[in-house]
Amino acid sequence: MNRRDFLSLAAAPVFVRGLMAAGTGVPEWPQWRGPQRTGVSSETGLAQSWPSSGPPSVWSISGLGEGYGSLAIRGDRIYVQGVQERQSTVFCLRRSDGKTVWANALAARMEQDRGSGPRGTPTLDGDRLYVLAENGELACLHAQDGSKVWRRNILQDFKGQNPNWLLSESPLINGDQVIVTPGGSGATIVALDKASGKTIWTSQELSDHAAYSSCIVADVQGVRTIMALTAQAGVGVRAADGKLMWRYTRVANRTANIATPVFHDNKVFYSSAYDTGCALLGLTVQNGIVKADEVYFSRDLQNHHGGVIFSNGFLYGYSNSILTCLEFNTGRVAWKDRSVGKGCLMEADGNLYLLSENNVAGLADAVPGGYREKGRFSIPDQGWPSWAHPVVCGGQLCVRNQGWLACYNVKA
Repeated sequence: MNRRDFLSLAAAPVFVRGLMAAGTGVPEWPQWRGPQRTGVSSETGLAQSWPSSGPPSVWSISGLGEGYGSLAIRGDRIYVQGVQERQSTVFCLRRSDGKTVWANALAARMEQDRGSGPRGTPTLDGDRLYVLAENGELACLHAQDGSKVWRRNILQDFKGQNPNWLLSESPLINGDQVIVTPGGSGATIVALDKASGKTIWTSQELSDHAAYSSCIVADVQGVRTIMALTAQAGVGVRAADGKLMWRYTRVANRTANIATPVFHDNKVFYSSAYDTGCALLGLTVQNGIVKADEVYFSRDLQNHHGGVIFSNGFLYGYSNSILTCLEFNTGRVAWKDRSVGKGCLMEADGNLYLLSENNVAGLADAVPGGYREKGRFSIPDQGWPSWAHPVVCGGQLCVRNQGWLACYNVKA
């Protein structure tokens, strides 16, 4: 790494493996959509309403450049992707004030008519950080100082095609594997050795192009399973060897499939917009193969980019521009509301944390009885839609909008 690739290395702390497991009690948000990729936090003791001006500001910065990615947080560090000197860059920030600890340039920034720069969220695993740039450059770095462990370009190596609006995936760690979706022929999904970057398997029976969604992993009646939404289908492959176990095309559109799948109780939920809809698939195992059967298909939740969360038997997410609460097992609509406007969301301490693409943050009850808003405030307009998902961690709400990032106190 050259001098320009990192800043203030002397200020970097020793990175502690397994922070929560070590019994420190410090909350963490180590990857896209949190510890389990569900968009749901286990934190409590948060404010149940906001004043008219919004929660108190702790700090804000404006030097991240371009990008739509969210945050990974552990200990006193925040990890986020952006642009520096026209390079697609991963930043390590000090959590107390947002100041840069180090920055590592991964690739030349790519331009796009809906906003340039990286779209993914870094993934923390022990003392390593896994980052995917918008050009397919996948890097494993030392989280302490950003130095390289290994790098490879998944589009070049697996002959994938970059989607129109550029790769937006966040790498998934499954045991000793790092899972990514290059979308190549016989290599829609691949597993790499997380220590070395060497290929473990490719999904040889699956040749869908990559979409803009990130994978999840779950145990289905004893079978470890990778679930993804590709450019053509909702799919499941066996984590041990990449064997294709189901491919469900009805829920995919031909424009942009973005939402992360939701898994609960041996069922997986997919959704996409562009006049498509959502589906729940029931999963059962036969001879080591997971079989997927449609429970329902509905047009009542057409999620574009903001994600869907599961909470206490119900799903919450935007159906195009309308926030929707849907019963998970039946697809029955509990309520719909315009809320703060089309956007993204997460859940913590019984509340929905909402962020509209028109720069309005909101707080509302996560209950099926009806929409009840408990506060909203505006964030600065950066000239592009606010698409980065908010994060609540350690009693603080972090909101990113392009080069701007702010932290608010949301403790009770």
